[in-house]
Amino acid sequence: MMRVLSLIAALLLAATPVLAETAAEKGLRIAREASERTRGYGDLSVSGEMTLISKGGQTSTRRFDAQWVENTRGGSRSLLIFRWPGDIRNTALLTHVNDQKNDDQWLYLPALSKVRRISSSGRSGSFVGSEFAFEDMVDQDIDKFDHTWIRDEPCPTSGICYVIDRRPRAKSGYSLQRVWFDVKNLRIQQVKYFDRRGANVKTLLITGYKLYNGQFWRASKMEMRNHLTGKSTVLTWSDYKFNVGVNPNTLTPNALKRIR
Repeated sequence: MMRVLSLIAALLLAATPVLAETAAEKGLRIAREASERTRGYGDLSVSGEMTLISKGGQTSTRRFDAQWVENTRGGSRSLLIFRWPGDIRNTALLTHVNDQKNDDQWLYLPALSKVRRISSSGRSGSFVGSEFAFEDMVDQDIDKFDHTWIRDEPCPTSGICYVIDRRPRAKSGYSLQRVWFDVKNLRIQQVKYFDRRGANVKTLLITGYKLYNGQFWRASKMEMRNHLTGKSTVLTWSDYKFNVGVNPNTLTPNALKRIR
């Protein structure tokens, strides 16, 4: 009798339809897993260059240092400081990615000895004349977007990518960001940015990934192309160092004026 009941139960379970994952559920699941793979680094420091490229191909280069530290409650703090050339030296961008509330950003202008808070309406503005907006310089917290899986297709470089749309929940210069995650490692390879009219205004290409500490993938090149102006900006990253002891108390607005 028990065997008969067990068989009936198994047949009923097998006959129960499995609800298909919706595009929104799949998009969120992929984005969440990709985010989790980038976390757990503790803190890091990195060096970099920013190259501004005009429509005609003329270039100018700046050098910077940057630090990140994870918050125990979620989110992160980061500080980017320009070191060269002299006219931008010690200009700094401080970013606090906050869990469950809006992010904060401050720009330190050494020539004025002034710390300027970036308002929510100002986050869509150009970061120090580059094609990156202030909001592009923020770690993109998945809880601040609505995600939708669109399709799988060949990546811009190699392999197969998930294509995910993410729509900002808070005020943004973009109505939509379309993101390409490679299926194998869930690294972002490309982001297309759309304005409120639905036009693709910018495209970010991310390449040169390297694996650090056997766990953390980090890119060595990010190129932002502005389709409206014909200009582009390239960020190159090098000399990643993890768990160097970045003190979160040094990544505060009050500490900005002490930058040397």
